[in-house]
Amino acid sequence: MPGTNLTREEARTRADLLRVDAYDIELDLGSAREGGTFRSTTVVRFTAATPGADSFIDLVAPSVEEITLNGAPLDPASFADSRIPLPNLAAENELRVVADCAYTNTGEGLHRFVDPVDGETYLYTQFEVPDARRVFASFEQPDLKATFAFTVTAPAGWVVVSNAPTPEPVGEGDTRVWKFEPTGRISTYITALVAGPYVGVFDVYENGEQRVPLGVYCRPSLREFLDAEAIFEVTRQGFDYFQEKFDYPYPFAKYDQLFVPEFNAGAMENAGAVTFRDQYVFRSKVTDAAYEARAATILHELAHMWFGDLVTMEWWNDLWLNESFATFAEAVCQAEAPGSRWPHSWTTFANQMKTWAYRQDQLPSTHPIMAEINDLEDVQVNFDGITYAKGASVLKQLVAYVGQDAFFQGVQAYFKRHAWGNTRLSDLLGALEEASGRDLKAWSKSWLETAGINVLRPSITLNTDGEIESFAVLQEAPALPAGAKGEAVLRPHRIAVGLYELADGALVRTDRIELDVDGPRTEVPELVGRHRPAVVLLNDDDLSYAKIRLDEDSMAVVTEHLGGFTESLPRALCWASAWDMTRDGELATRDYLSLALSGIGRESDIGVVQSVHRQVKLALDAYADPDWREQGLARWAAAAEEHLRAAEPGSDHQLAWARALSSVARTDGQLALLAGLLDGSVEIKGLAVDTELRWTLLTRLSATGRADEALITAELERDNTAAGQEHAATCRAARPTAEAKAEAWASVVESDKLTNYVQEAVIAGFQQSDQRELLAPYAAKYFAAVKGIWETRSHEISQQIIGGLYPSLQVSDETLAATDAWLTGAEPAPALRRQVVEARAGVERALKAQAVDRAAGAR
Repeated sequence: MPGTNLTREEARTRADLLRVDAYDIELDLGSAREGGTFRSTTVVRFTAATPGADSFIDLVAPSVEEITLNGAPLDPASFADSRIPLPNLAAENELRVVADCAYTNTGEGLHRFVDPVDGETYLYTQFEVPDARRVFASFEQPDLKATFAFTVTAPAGWVVVSNAPTPEPVGEGDTRVWKFEPTGRISTYITALVAGPYVGVFDVYENGEQRVPLGVYCRPSLREFLDAEAIFEVTRQGFDYFQEKFDYPYPFAKYDQLFVPEFNAGAMENAGAVTFRDQYVFRSKVTDAAYEARAATILHELAHMWFGDLVTMEWWNDLWLNESFATFAEAVCQAEAPGSRWPHSWTTFANQMKTWAYRQDQLPSTHPIMAEINDLEDVQVNFDGITYAKGASVLKQLVAYVGQDAFFQGVQAYFKRHAWGNTRLSDLLGALEEASGRDLKAWSKSWLETAGINVLRPSITLNTDGEIESFAVLQEAPALPAGAKGEAVLRPHRIAVGLYELADGALVRTDRIELDVDGPRTEVPELVGRHRPAVVLLNDDDLSYAKIRLDEDSMAVVTEHLGGFTESLPRALCWASAWDMTRDGELATRDYLSLALSGIGRESDIGVVQSVHRQVKLALDAYADPDWREQGLARWAAAAEEHLRAAEPGSDHQLAWARALSSVARTDGQLALLAGLLDGSVEIKGLAVDTELRWTLLTRLSATGRADEALITAELERDNTAAGQEHAATCRAARPTAEAKAEAWASVVESDKLTNYVQEAVIAGFQQSDQRELLAPYAAKYFAAVKGIWETRSHEISQQIIGGLYPSLQVSDETLAATDAWLTGAEPAPALRRQVVEARAGVERALKAQAVDRAAGAR
């Protein structure tokens, strides 16, 4: 529906015409336990620059009962295509819309969830990008800010939380009414409402005279697992750090963090009422990497209170700046905040965020950081590795370029100048230019307006004494993937060159040189005349965004001693380089496996260990020569069991290896070990076989035919929670039978009854890498169904299906040909085309990598 897909030109025209003053929104959620629809009454006051002009307001609802504009009724039948026409506007206007809006089970709009533990109903809103209009009539674009006053009717005994502080409810009988004070001027997409019998833990952030009430909420069934004090600790560190660096006090009246069910993203920066996926309330033992990830998400959303909520992008083409800044802010805060548990956060950033960015930037859909966003469908598929991770990487380089003090001085001026308003990129760059004295126009053009990755590699010549005769950094700009827009370009890079020597098996940095790299060759005269070190590492400290290659001698040392780096960041950079070479077909999968097996035993950073686990499994499943794959998987599984048994009891490494083995176990002995751990007949000292690990074990046993329906049902009875139901759905879909696959396929593709989380769980179980032959018939079924899915399901639901059910395990020329035929014949919408083209690129990359691995086997 074109009306649902607001274009940038329509938004610009509407913003030129209107200024929105205030919304008064009444929501009747009194019958939420029954589901269906709820009554939504919106009164919005706004002015028009041109009296007599026409405009429209957005609404997604089953029905509209009343429309009144400036006291005159309008025909409710005029509501069509998710819009209400507003004819003949006055200079000052008041619009009243009464509608019946629908609860959802997709994580969009007002999501409704029933907890199987207590049978209670829990609600929350998720509005980014364009879903406030599913709950109230709104001018759904970020630059039409206004104040929002919510009045909510809900069942007695419920908790109701919104952007403003929660008032005392009034009323008698089965329902109560909460009348919230108006917010400051904010955008529609960061308004929020969370309602239900949630439980809360409370505290206060104090800084001098400043007092900010803090709240942390979850469902009662998760309360025993809620480590609220740990969450408050990270939150306080963020408040201290950001208020100092931003030189602007927290702008809202309170700060609530609400862990809600079936949440699609990691979290959402609703002003003063941040929502998180409640998997961050850990029901079972997790590694420190999970706590670090949760802390990063907490800090990311807190940074958004200033960058995104107080000052907001004018249009979605600057979404990247919103998300990149928060991603950079989360990492720098963890690295520098006093008392932080994760001062190594830049290691995690290099290991996870940059890997995501490099992958995204090599897809046919790659785009400049500052992407062209023509409509809402464009932005909905743009929450990607470029918007978050590449953007943050480039901001990190910008900080190195202008200096951190000048960077934050510019940010401070930006907040003061634009508080409660909307901005463009030029507003921030102007403030940074003023603070640093640097002209950033050329930097912006090179880094923000072009796509693709540069490759940096050293060029070293030695004399007969082993001294460096010449040293240069070579820069390449590989061609963009076929179908990508634009041209590859060389860019200016601020990097460090690290020199490492071996000492008693340890790789120790002996010197570091920082320099600017520009053009295809940059000489480094400071290194001439020195003895050649054991390892030369370009982009040491990870200042720039580029793929790094080691010279042949450095690669040989790293292959033998990767775990020997005394610091975690250079290890992460070398792991990332090896993985990137594997994906690019420069390193055979069997050689990557050998590298991983030789180095991972000495890797102390648990986040890096878990990333290598995932990458090795992906490489073996997708990039290995099919004729050798089983041999490689057997070697990896044997190593996983060995490391599991040798790990320190109760350690994070022990848990990580248990999960790694559970993903790949294949011999009778390995599967018997999993079954024994599950039924208690086998114990490994220190390994807690708790709720989540039990489901991990059972999923593998189900996928290998070692667990029947009775075992799955018994485990669900043991854990009859929402998470348990999702895990059971995964186990059932994972079973290696034609009947199980048909049932899973039908539940996702032929029915729309599954919730977002259960659907995601079914898809995860359906796609099993050991079941390629069983899944082969579904390739044709995918192409027959995918366009209809896009046209009839919500964005989140369709995106899960399009990416999750693509026949990515069928790595063949036939899959590429079938995809190409569909792209030609189906004439898909641009956003749908993008998702299918990205999936196709994975198969194409796998075919090339398999050929490289096959050639390596013939050596």
